[in-house]
Amino acid sequence: MGIFSRFTDIINANINSLLDKAEDPEKMVRLIIQEMEDTLVEVRSASAKTLANKKELTQQINKWKSEADDWQSKAELAISKEREDLARAALMEKQKCVDHADALERELGLVDEQIGKLQDEVTQLQDKLADAKNRQKAILMRQKTVSSRLEVKKRLNNFNVDDAIGRFEQYERKIDSIESQVESYDIGKQSLARQFAELEENGKIDSELEALKKKVQAKSSEGPQE
Repeated sequence: MGIFSRFTDIINANINSLLDKAEDPEKMVRLIIQEMEDTLVEVRSASAKTLANKKELTQQINKWKSEADDWQSKAELAISKEREDLARAALMEKQKCVDHADALERELGLVDEQIGKLQDEVTQLQDKLADAKNRQKAILMRQKTVSSRLEVKKRLNNFNVDDAIGRFEQYERKIDSIESQVESYDIGKQSLARQFAELEENGKIDSELEALKKKVQAKSSEGPQE
C-alpha cells in the first residue's frame, strides 16, 4: 500500500471518528489539513531518502563498471604477454563486476519507478492540500451560518406564541382602561363647563324677561288718554 493510499485511510478513519463523536466541524477541517500536511512531510522525506538511495546505487554501478573496464585492460595485457591463464582469470573477474552492475541497474530501475510514484503522490497531495485550504474558510463560514440558523430555529421553537399573544392582549386591555379614564376626566370637565354655560345663558334670558315685563307694564300704565 502506497503512502498516499495510507493517508486516505487515515483521513477516513479520523473523519468517521469525529462524526461518531459529533465533533466541531471546525476541528475536523483543521485535523484533515494537519493530516495532509504531516503526510506531505512524510512523502517528501521518503522521496529524499529514495533519491539518496538512487545516488548511492549510481555510484556503485559506476564503480563496478570501472572495475570491469580495469579487468578488461588486464585481460588484454595478459593476452599480449601470452598469459592466457591470467587473461581467463581477468575476464572472469570482469564478468563478476558486470553482473554486479547489471543487478544494481535493475534495482535502480525499481528506484526510479518508486521516485516517479512518490513525485506523483507529492503533486496530488499538494493539490489536495491547496484545495482544502482554499475551501477551509468557506466551510467554516457555512458552519457558522448554519449554527446561527439552528440557534434561531431553537429559539423560535421554544417561543410560546399563545402566551405571547395573551400578554399582548392583556397590555391592550390595560391601555384601553387608561384611555377610558382619560376620556372620563374629559367628559367630567365638559359637563361642568356646560352647566356653567347654561347658568349664564339662563341669567341672560331672565334679565331679558324682566326687562320685557317692565316694558309691558309701562305701556299698560300709560293707557289711552280721554
